Amino acid sequence: MTLKKREKALVVSVGLKSENFQDVKESLGELSELAEAAGAEVVGSLVQFLPKYNPATLMGAGKVDELAHLVKETQAQLVILDQNLSGVQGRNLSKVVNVPVLDRTQLILDIFAKRAQSHEGKLQVELAQLMDQYSRQVGAWHGSHSRQGGGIGTVGPGEKAIELDRRNIRNRIDMIKKKLVDVEKGRKTRRQKRQDRQIPSFALIGYTNAGKSTLMNALTGSQVLAKDQLFATLDPTTRKFELSESPAGNSEAVITDTVGFINKLPTKLIEAFKATLEESASADVLVHVIDLSHSQWKKQLETVNQIIQELNWQTKKIIHVFNKIDKTPLEKKFQIRDVENRVFVSALTGSGLDQLKKEMIKLIDGKQLVTELFIPLSEKHLLFDLARDGQIQHQEFSDHGVICYALLTKDKQKKWEKFFTTNLAH
Repeated sequence: MTLKKREKALVVSVGLKSENFQDVKESLGELSELAEAAGAEVVGSLVQFLPKYNPATLMGAGKVDELAHLVKETQAQLVILDQNLSGVQGRNLSKVVNVPVLDRTQLILDIFAKRAQSHEGKLQVELAQLMDQYSRQVGAWHGSHSRQGGGIGTVGPGEKAIELDRRNIRNRIDMIKKKLVDVEKGRKTRRQKRQDRQIPSFALIGYTNAGKSTLMNALTGSQVLAKDQLFATLDPTTRKFELSESPAGNSEAVITDTVGFINKLPTKLIEAFKATLEESASADVLVHVIDLSHSQWKKQLETVNQIIQELNWQTKKIIHVFNKIDKTPLEKKFQIRDVENRVFVSALTGSGLDQLKKEMIKLIDGKQLVTELFIPLSEKHLLFDLARDGQIQHQEFSDHGVICYALLTKDKQKKWEKFFTTNLAH
C-alpha cells in the first residue's frame, strides 16, 4: 500500500505592532497544528509585524516577495495565513507566490468538512463554507482558491459551488438552513422527552483536544472517537450514564459531547453550528474540560470563557474539569485558586471521576435523584405522600419501619430531609 504524499505548506502570520509578539507566535504554532490536522506537511513559517495591514495583500510588498522566494525554495504547494483574508487579498497573494493561498478560517472549515460524518454535520459545514464564499465575493474567491485535483481547501461544496453566482449561493444557503431546521425539530423532541422525565443533562465543552471525548467514554463506557488531534470530534453525541448508585437502581443522566472550541473560531462556523451548540445551551450543567498538561492551558481557558460570553451562556452552571493530571506536575494544581466548582481528573486513568460525579450531583437543580429514606411504622401513612411527591422504586419492610428508595427532585428532597438515612441531598 502506497501512502498518499502530504501537501507541503508554509504558514504565515501578519501581526500588528500593537499586538503581543508571543501571542502571535503561539497562534502561528497552533496554525501549524491545524495544517497538520488537515493533512499538510509544514515546511516553513514566516512572520511580519506592521503598523497597519496592507489592503491589497495584507502583508508588505517586500514580505510578499520573500514569501514567493520561500515557496520556491521549499517547493511548497500551499500558503496558509493565520489572519482572515478578503477575496481580493487572497487572489493577489496567490498570483505573486504562484500557489493557492488559504486563511485560518478556510483551513478550519476544510478540517470540519473532512471530519463531519452525520448528515447534519455535513450540512452545517457546507453552510459555513457557502457563507464564507459569499462574504468573500465569488469572483475573488474563485480566482484565488479554486483548485484542481483535490488537496487542502477543496473538500465541501468545491468547484460546483464556486461556479454559482451570488444569488444561487444565497438560495443554497437558504435551502440548507431549512433542512437544518427540520433536523433540529427532531433534536428538540428528544430533548423535550428528557426534560419531561426530569433526567439531568450535562454538556461537555472546552478547547479542542482537551480530552472531552475521552472523558465521555470514561463516564459512559461508550466508544466515542477520541484522538490526540485537533477537532477529532465534530458531530454531537449524547449518551446515558449512571450519576449515582443505590440498591434500588441507578440515577440516570445524559451527557453530550460537542465540537471543541479554538482561538479565532470562525463566526460563520458558530452560526452554522447553532443547532448543534443548542445541545449545550439546553443542558442543566456545562462541563468545561481543560487540558492542565498543556503549556497554554490558561489562555485556552480564557478563549473558551470568551466564547461562552459570545454565546450568552455565562449564566449557566459550569463545572471546571482540569483533565490529564496523570501528565501534570502536582504543583500545577495549587496554582488554581480562583476557579469555582473545580475538579481534577484523568479521563484516561479514571482518577477523580467519583469527585466529578459528586460535583455534578451538587449542581443539579430540579432533577430527580435516587434518595434513601427511613419511614417509621408510626408514620407509615406518609408513604402515600412520598409516592405523590416522587417515584418509589423499592421498599424494604422491617419491625421498626420502611426503608424506601425514591426518585425525588431537589425541592422534594428538602421536604423529606428528616427521613434521610444518609445526607444524600448535599
